Amino acid sequence: MVAFIPGQAESGAFIQLISQEGAQQFEISNLTVRDGMIRADRCWFSRQGCHIVLPGISGEISYGPFAPLSSDIMGPFRFFPMECRHGVLSMAHTLQGSIIMDGHLHSFDGGLGYVEKDSGTSFPRSYLWMQCSDFSEPCSVMVSIAHIPFCGSSFRGCICAILYQGREYRLATYRGVKVPSFSPEHICLSQGRFLLELDIAPSHMGHPLRAPQCGQMSNTIRESCNAHLRAKLWKRGKPVFDLQSNHAAYEYVPDHGS
Repeated sequence: MVAFIPGQAESGAFIQLISQEGAQQFEISNLTVRDGMIRADRCWFSRQGCHIVLPGISGEISYGPFAPLSSDIMGPFRFFPMECRHGVLSMAHTLQGSIIMDGHLHSFDGGLGYVEKDSGTSFPRSYLWMQCSDFSEPCSVMVSIAHIPFCGSSFRGCICAILYQGREYRLATYRGVKVPSFSPEHICLSQGRFLLELDIAPSHMGHPLRAPQCGQMSNTIRESCNAHLRAKLWKRGKPVFDLQSNHAAYEYVPDHGS
C-alpha cells in the first residue's frame, strides 16, 4: 500500500508519501492544477493514473474507470463556509503498474485504488478518519467523524460511504445518522434501517504526516496504513456483510479542547 498526497499551502507546494515503511515529505517548486491534472515538478496525477519521479522513488500506475459516489460526500454542507471540505473522487478503481522505492519494485497490478481530496485552511481540531478497500469481497469503506466549527458554534459531524458489490450506502449527519458508540477502537453508526459497526486495531502509533493549520502545513498528525478493521453492516437487523482486513488506513486526532 502506498499513498501520494500532492498539495499546495501558503507555506509552499509539497508531495507527501505514506506506506507501511513510513512517511516522507518532499518540497515541490511548482504545482499546477489544469484540466483535471495535478502537475508537481516531474510528477503528475490525473484520473488516468499517476507518474512519480521523486528522490529514491519512481514509477507509473494506470487507473481503471473511477467509481465515484452518487453525490457530493459533504451533502448540503458543501454550500456553507467550512474550514475543511472533503471530497471522494473514486471509491475503488483497478490499478496497473509499479513503483520503485529505495531500490525495491512494488507491483500494483490487479490492485485497487482510492482517490479523495481536501481543501480549506485547517483540518478539524479532532477527528477520526478511516478508509479500506482490501477485503475478501468487493467492498470499499470510508468514514470520518470530526469536530466541525459551523456558523459560530460547533457539532460532531459524520460522513460515511460504503461501496459494496456495486451498491452505495451513505450514512451522514445530513441524513440523520446517530453515533451510539464512538472511540478510537470502536464505532457504531445507526441511520434508519441501517446499523454499521467498525472495530479498529491500529498496529502502531502511525507515521507522521504534515497537516494544514490556518493555511500553513504546520500541524502533524499520524496515519497508519495497516490497521486491522472488522466492518459489519446490518439492514433491518439482517447482516449485509461482515468483512475484515489488515490494511486499513487510519488517523485519529483526540480532542484537547480549543
